[in-house]
Amino acid sequence: MSVRPAWEVRENGDATSWLTVRLEFGDGARVDALAVVSPEGCLSVEDVRARPALSLDDLAVLADWIEGLVCEACGTAPGSDGCGGARRARPAWPRGVEGRRLVAQKYRAAQEEGADPVLAVMCATGHSRRRSLRLIGQARDDGFLAPRRARR
Repeated sequence: MSVRPAWEVRENGDATSWLTVRLEFGDGARVDALAVVSPEGCLSVEDVRARPALSLDDLAVLADWIEGLVCEACGTAPGSDGCGGARRARPAWPRGVEGRRLVAQKYRAAQEEGADPVLAVMCATGHSRRRSLRLIGQARDDGFLAPRRARR
């Protein structure tokens, strides 16, 4: 098992870190992942590649392993403010129209600050990148955000 820094982006004194995580098992199985730790301490897994393929149950366990490895590399305890707090205790987020309205507000606020709007939604909701993109798309469909592309 190894965790290595891939790259880091610094902005206004804050740093977002991308880390590569590799898990190798005795039977030849291997998992490579790309994890992101935001300045707020949000931990998310951006990409996972596994041989052989993982089941959904295995992915859930993998998230806990990766969190432990990344937190160990950061020198903090899992679930603490410095590493992956949003992973364990997902913030309460309203469902339906109100939730999509809040997603749009977080998205626009991040855009105005020059930050990554998708990462801002991920940290606010505690959801994965894929789920956050889905919420952003729903907010666009409801008219809270401008359409991504002009429809023909």
